[in-house]
Amino acid sequence: MSYAIAAACQTAVYEQLANDSGLSAIVSGAIYDAVPTGPIDGTIVVIGDEVAQDWSDQSGGGLSLRLTISVISDAPGYRTAKEAAGAVSDALIDAGLSLTRGRLISLKFLRARARRVRAGQTRRVDLFFRAIVEDDQTN
Repeated sequence: MSYAIAAACQTAVYEQLANDSGLSAIVSGAIYDAVPTGPIDGTIVVIGDEVAQDWSDQSGGGLSLRLTISVISDAPGYRTAKEAAGAVSDALIDAGLSLTRGRLISLKFLRARARRVRAGQTRRVDLFFRAIVEDDQTN
């Protein structure tokens, strides 16, 4: 099994989020693969950590990817962060993501964690998803 399909899945997730008009309206298009340097200004979405596990079977290779997508906001209270997190979830659940390598079998929301960070001045919602992807290339 190749880890190469993980990059294809991340690219598809990023494109889905970046092209979602509802999410873009909330975060003003601030969707990243890495947390920008410096202080957070407004509300942003960051594709974060993942854990990959082999999901191969007799029919071929596959991966289970546990994805973390974070919403970070300097807005007071949790409302804006939770609205953005809801938009992330809505954009991904049942999305027919097209991968450059492999095929998405499923993408499910697992859980979320909302918390204060940076001395309580910033809100962060971490969303956890599980993607099952199948490789379409034989090695």
